Amino acid sequence: MNRMPDASLRDNQTRKMQENISNVGKHFGEMCQIFAAYARKTARLRDKADILIREIGTYADTETPNLKMGMKEFADHLAKVGDYRQAELERLEDKVIEPLKSYGAVVRRKREDLKTTQSARGREAKRMAQLERTRRRNPSDRQIISQAEGELQRATIDATRITKQLEQTMDEFERQKIRDIKKIFGDFVKVEMSFHAKAVEIYTLAFQSIQNVDEEEDMQVFRTLLHPPHYQARLEIVRGDSRTSLDHTGSFLSTSGTFQQQRAYNRQATREEEEEDEEDDNEDESEEEEEEDGTD
Repeated sequence: MNRMPDASLRDNQTRKMQENISNVGKHFGEMCQIFAAYARKTARLRDKADILIREIGTYADTETPNLKMGMKEFADHLAKVGDYRQAELERLEDKVIEPLKSYGAVVRRKREDLKTTQSARGREAKRMAQLERTRRRNPSDRQIISQAEGELQRATIDATRITKQLEQTMDEFERQKIRDIKKIFGDFVKVEMSFHAKAVEIYTLAFQSIQNVDEEEDMQVFRTLLHPPHYQARLEIVRGDSRTSLDHTGSFLSTSGTFQQQRAYNRQATREEEEEDEEDDNEDESEEEEEEDGTD
């Protein structure tokens, strides 16, 4: 009867151990799946970045020299970020996901240890019940009672030994669990910090490479493409022809003015000749009249 409180205490310990093992198995499994999903999302982001890099490179080949060079450098920097992201994924797999995944086997072993302990305690309880029945049925048979007591004692010693071993292994399991959580979470943070530190450095260079594009020089190139050199030469020829035409027009106007002056001079000379002819005719008429008067 003195063993009943001890058995009750051990049963309570077993329930606590079983609850602890179940919690670790459940939540470590959940965290492993979530971290794996996190890594898959990161891998998809890496793949999308690769597609973006190819598109930037393809478009850059169609642009003006400075912009092309700036976009190519920008794409190269994004590619370096992708390399660091790939390293991030590999480290997450190695330092976070795999250790969490390995806890599946650890939990299975602890459950087996717990089953072994429960079996030993079950045998102890069975021997105890058997002893009680023997005492009730054969209270005067000391040999049978002593045999039952011996079997119970061996079962109790075995259960106590296995329980002690389980307590030690559970103690080690608990300590190792805490250390592993600290290490896994710490490694996760270090992996992420390492990636983001490198990413900030490379993104800074990417920003500088695209901001350093010489706009004015590319605008000159663009305008040259719109108005190539042979076009400029033709434009000068057209301008030269226009000036020549204007000179010819001025000469024509000048000649026209001279011609008009000549015509006015000719008209004046004609009028003077006509006036002289009229005077000569008048003189002739006067002479004829005088001659007629003398004849009379």
